[in-house]
Amino acid sequence: MPQSSLALGAMLLALVPARARSQSVASHPRVQEAVAAYEKWLDGERAFRRIPGISSALVVDQEVIWQGGTGYATLEGKSPATPSTIYSVCSISKLFTSIATLQLRDAGKLRLDDPVSRHLSWFTPKTRFPDDGAITIEGLLTHASGLQQELADTLWLEPQMAFPTFEELRTGIAGREVSYRPERYFQYSNLGFTLAGAVVSAAAGQSYDEYVRTRILSPLGLTSTWTELPPAERGQRLATGYSGIDRDGNRHVMPFYQTKAMAPAAGFASTALDLAKFAAWQFRLLEQGGTEILSAPTLREMQRVHFTDPGWTTTWGLGFSVWRRGERTFVGHGGSCPGYRTQLTLQPDDKIATIVMANTFDADAGALAQQAYEFLGPAVKEARADSARKITAADPALDRYLGTYWSFGGEMEVIRWQGGLATMQVPSESPVKSITKYRKVGEHTFREVRSDGELGERMTFDLGPDGRPTRARTNYLMRRLR
Repeated sequence: MPQSSLALGAMLLALVPARARSQSVASHPRVQEAVAAYEKWLDGERAFRRIPGISSALVVDQEVIWQGGTGYATLEGKSPATPSTIYSVCSISKLFTSIATLQLRDAGKLRLDDPVSRHLSWFTPKTRFPDDGAITIEGLLTHASGLQQELADTLWLEPQMAFPTFEELRTGIAGREVSYRPERYFQYSNLGFTLAGAVVSAAAGQSYDEYVRTRILSPLGLTSTWTELPPAERGQRLATGYSGIDRDGNRHVMPFYQTKAMAPAAGFASTALDLAKFAAWQFRLLEQGGTEILSAPTLREMQRVHFTDPGWTTTWGLGFSVWRRGERTFVGHGGSCPGYRTQLTLQPDDKIATIVMANTFDADAGALAQQAYEFLGPAVKEARADSARKITAADPALDRYLGTYWSFGGEMEVIRWQGGLATMQVPSESPVKSITKYRKVGEHTFREVRSDGELGERMTFDLGPDGRPTRARTNYLMRRLR
């Protein structure tokens, strides 16, 4: 079985009119070029960085315009990673806990300015700052509570992965001293969201798992999402988690674990396709208004900044991370647990979401998801502006040149880009910036198109007896690999 099993596909997440489907951005030439380039780059990143497996999905509004997997969900059995592979999403769990909290707020069961102790009588931490007020529910959701990151320093250590039960949480928190003044600093806190989950259970009068399943997961049709890693999926759809790579280039299998009382902070498991549904729901609610799981104003409230670190280095909404890149504001969350790294990134204005899930801790899922937007965002903008579909696909005669080429400096992908031919470096931390466009000027000969439109360096292809290129001649002779 080949190591790369990337699959191209589009899927509608909600019922839309046939006329709208016919104008899907997924079929636009610019979007198809961008998706194909991202697919090539993602597979290269997985291979060169020796990531066991990656699953990914790209969402535009209500449509999964691409879904794929590359590498393996389990190295030992060579089972391929797919969009339906299950991963720990770790801290993405916090988004579901935050939604549950805001549901209860809107139902009048709690207030964001409530002291946590109003709902959890056993929450009595020590404080050096008695005059600065109580730790509030909003403080938990914005990581501004002053609580430390973890309940104990032994939680994430293999092989035991000794996560606390609810009773152990109550015992462990008793008399614990807070680290900072409330609402003073940003301090990411799994402990804070563990307590937020306990508040949800107390305010709802039922277990956290039951509340989230009946009020969020089931209504959204997230049938492959759980509040804990599902034991029944071990050896089935659940990806095996692997450690980071050591100096000898080796990884080892991480033990299976469940986070128990910490599930609201770090316990959830899901798939790329379920997170795509979760993203599409948010775009749908924000555009259509009304109430579906939440009211649209409440979701907007969650996705705007509620706390800024004094140094302006961190901005946080209610559960959502909120950040700027260029002229765009993004929201979402990442997950980092032993054996897994995941990322859900949304750009609400463009209604684009990128999802990346990997089964090793040293994969930078956040960067992979951000680069997916860099490929997709401009292409979707161009496709939406081209309502008359005047932009056509590149000349299919160029397809013979597409492929992977290699020299001593590494790999170069020859791709379609903006209606013509281009090259892209693999691997690359900024793949879109590495793209160089070319224009055909002769038989199997192309010239680089500079940013000012002038023609520059030459690239020529050598063809074999079958008419397929065997080499590309630029400043270096590059052999075609595939």
